[in-house]
Amino acid sequence: MNFLTFQIKEIKMKKLILSSLGFFLLLSFTACDPTETIDIPTVTIIAPVAVAKTNTMKVYVHYMPWFENKTTNNGSWGYHWTMKNCNPDVIDSTGRRQIASHYYPLIGPYASSDKDLIEYHLLLMKYSGIDGILIDWYGQWSYYDSKMILINSNAIIAACNKVGLEFAIVYEDRTIPGVLALSSSTDSISAAATDMSYVQHTYFSKSNYIKIDNKPLLMVFGPDCIKKPADWTEILSVFPIKPCFLSLYGFTPKVGTANSGGEYLWPWGDNISVDTKYQNASNNKLPLFMGGAWPGFHDYYKEGGAGSTLFYEDYANGTKWDGMLAKATANSVKYLQLVTWNDFGEGTMIEPTREFGYSYLTKLQSFVGASTDSVQLKNIYDMYTYRKQFRLDAVKQAKLDQAFYYFASMQDKKASEILNEVK
Repeated sequence: MNFLTFQIKEIKMKKLILSSLGFFLLLSFTACDPTETIDIPTVTIIAPVAVAKTNTMKVYVHYMPWFENKTTNNGSWGYHWTMKNCNPDVIDSTGRRQIASHYYPLIGPYASSDKDLIEYHLLLMKYSGIDGILIDWYGQWSYYDSKMILINSNAIIAACNKVGLEFAIVYEDRTIPGVLALSSSTDSISAAATDMSYVQHTYFSKSNYIKIDNKPLLMVFGPDCIKKPADWTEILSVFPIKPCFLSLYGFTPKVGTANSGGEYLWPWGDNISVDTKYQNASNNKLPLFMGGAWPGFHDYYKEGGAGSTLFYEDYANGTKWDGMLAKATANSVKYLQLVTWNDFGEGTMIEPTREFGYSYLTKLQSFVGASTDSVQLKNIYDMYTYRKQFRLDAVKQAKLDQAFYYFASMQDKKASEILNEVK
């Protein structure tokens, strides 16, 4: 074979190879047609509708926005799941992760900023007859995990309006010493006043911020650090409208009667009965006394290597919860704080758990005379699981978005139909 014949055959072979490659590419582009679109359902945004209730008492729930998982916390579980010695990566034969609590959330440990989690929590609150959420708030300074708590808080607050829930701030002034340790350019009064300015400009202007007698509700857990009335007078002077400022039971002398809008009940382990505290509040003629109800108290501090056991209050198979709600009614409480939604470290959580299921929420539904029941609570749980199960399916996520708006607008039957379609 001469050189010319070889060259012609080589050219023909290259043409055949190129032709085959072109045919393969054509098949590939045909199979993955860039003009092909996924038909994602249009989501109709619907305004929230209030739950029908027969009990006129305003019911709020204390909420901890401080939980983190490995996705949100640079590859590490947050302290409130681990304390000093727990590792949630350790999973037992029942699928339970090792967390710093005697009790286990029905959905497992979570991150407070997770939008699916926020949706799940707020809808459960709504369908349990809760009117609003009281955010345990650590200020706007970058101290320890307070900055992350602020981010989480703001994500939760942003979602409240979509669900139809109110909110207010419970200020933790115990963070002030940590702030001062990081910054020599401020003092405790200025640091707290800066926090209050943030509250004024960021939260008080929102239409769903809780108001009592036309005043924004502001609570302080204690106070724990700032204990002089004159100091609180200076701190609260940043508000153009004086808030309804509530301190813990018995703490009015620390904030001053001129600043105080009243007090609120909290589990304290001080051997003073709840009945006595209600009676003392009445005898002292407080401007307002916000009642409290909790299911029990069983902290994990000693087991978690994070301190000593504070005290213990028996859950009594749910009758403790029943009794606390009954005491609120007996004392003609206008405003009731549920303690708490999710403090797993102290065991005061009422969100669904493996141990207690939905029992605290269904009892609450009965207490407020809600038009809802456990069926909707379980459907909301199902929606959360579908959010996670089909997280990469844009079509199903859009359908779940629509289910959310149906739930928020009290069209739970339509929401249920979508869930049945998605699963």
